[in-house]
Amino acid sequence: MYRRSLRQRVAFAFAVCVAVLSLAWGFAFFGAIRLSEDRVLMQQLEVAAKSYPTVTMNLRGYDDIASLPESLQEWAQTNPTEGLYEFEAEELHVAVVPGGNEKLNAFVVFDVAGIEAASSEDWWLLLVISGVVGTLGVLGFGLGIVVMRRAVAPVAQLAKAVADIDLEHLSAADHKRIESGRFGDDEVGVLARTIESTLERISAFVARERDFTSSASHELRTPITVITGALELLEQSELSATDVQTLDRVRRATLDMKTTIEMFLCLARETDNGLYDEQFLVAPLVRQAIDLQRHLLNRKLVDVEIDHVENPSVCGYQQAFSIAVNNLVRNAFEHTHTGQGPISILIKERELLITNQLSSDVYKLHTPAGASSQGHGLGLGIVQRLCERNGWSFRLHIEGTRVVACLSW
Repeated sequence: MYRRSLRQRVAFAFAVCVAVLSLAWGFAFFGAIRLSEDRVLMQQLEVAAKSYPTVTMNLRGYDDIASLPESLQEWAQTNPTEGLYEFEAEELHVAVVPGGNEKLNAFVVFDVAGIEAASSEDWWLLLVISGVVGTLGVLGFGLGIVVMRRAVAPVAQLAKAVADIDLEHLSAADHKRIESGRFGDDEVGVLARTIESTLERISAFVARERDFTSSASHELRTPITVITGALELLEQSELSATDVQTLDRVRRATLDMKTTIEMFLCLARETDNGLYDEQFLVAPLVRQAIDLQRHLLNRKLVDVEIDHVENPSVCGYQQAFSIAVNNLVRNAFEHTHTGQGPISILIKERELLITNQLSSDVYKLHTPAGASSQGHGLGLGIVQRLCERNGWSFRLHIEGTRVVACLSW
């Protein structure tokens, strides 16, 4: 069934609310006028009935001031202008009109004693009218709330359905909850169709990424395993000094390649079968990273000072933490030039600080944005992504001629 657009429904609902309130207020105002009119006439009839059979006239005309009631004579001598006057104390209403003599005015006096309502009755009437107006206002507000909620209910329903969806684990039930056919042929339906198609593309992308990661995990590790086995066989044979140096360079390159592969698989992997709940010590991983990257300091005459304020342990993914530490250590070793030592590594209770001297020609490489494309050793952007993925934090401070890399957990 065709449904009007959300804009049209809101406009129609607002128009209906205004019309209903206008009619209600109009009937209330008309009723108040008729009630007050009937009440005045009934009051006047009651006053006349009390003086039966000699009905007194409470509306009289006077041509001269002397015939006026005494309470009005002094006022009439001031020659008031034409118009209507009210004297509350005397309960009189006086109309000044032109008299037969052009120089004098005539007076029409209406005695309203017993006809006008008492002040208390006026207050009660005002209270009733105020109550009616307040009730209409509350009813109008409530009606507006109900109508607006009904008008935007499809939008709220769609928003809740989208909020409950886990984008990393899409299911058939998720697609069914946002099926565009449930929201009609209006703006909400168009939005539902857009979200539905977007989720289909996301689902296809996640499936492709999962399949690629699963295949790449095996295909990338297999050559590294073969190369590592071949290096172990070569180490058992008799080699010349030149061959030993070459073998050492191949071993380091293989280790770098293995670290790079593990790092990217770690970022792409969705689940690790509980590996994010491992408990491990920080100090052994730092020492291991120093030993692995020590060759970068060969012939640089740079020392490494490691200090422990605490001996902390971290609960998380040990391999990811090890990769982040290796990146930071290698970055510090790579950019420390000859004579710019020592490199300071400080382990605290909840953070790791790595400090090295800053060279002017590599300033840009010491920022995550400038280093993200420089490989895993210089890829501080990769460290940032690993920290975001695992709930850690990474900061880089430039303090004069020093660079301080801070990894917190």
